[in-house]
Amino acid sequence: MKEAANNDTVVRGRALIAPGNHHTLLKRSGARYYVEVKDGPLVSRHRPSVDVLFRSAARYGGKNVVGVIMTGMGDDGAQGMLEMKEAGAFTIAQDEASCIVFGMPNEAIKRGGVDLVRPLSAIASEVLRHAG
Repeated sequence: MKEAANNDTVVRGRALIAPGNHHTLLKRSGARYYVEVKDGPLVSRHRPSVDVLFRSAARYGGKNVVGVIMTGMGDDGAQGMLEMKEAGAFTIAQDEASCIVFGMPNEAIKRGGVDLVRPLSAIASEVLRHAG
């Protein structure tokens, strides 16, 4: 796991965390996926915004993406998750019982952007199962 830096390559087994006060986007060049870290306006009242990341995942990753939305307040990520699902991604939301705050997963579910709802303890195995 590492804080994302501009042009970091996305590789199996490594988590990239969005740096504070910067948006992180997924990009693609041929078979290589990488991230772009950039300034920009607040989106859904946030920077970094999950919607920005998810929309870029929908655009550049499509069916090659597994999206997960977990506990959090508000609706950031809900629209982006719907766009990922519409682009062919497999999408997972954390269930209400295991969330501290069910806002973000609930909004994604209500908008129809979620394929599967699972407790926190089952999310990692679902990601691995669908990541192929």
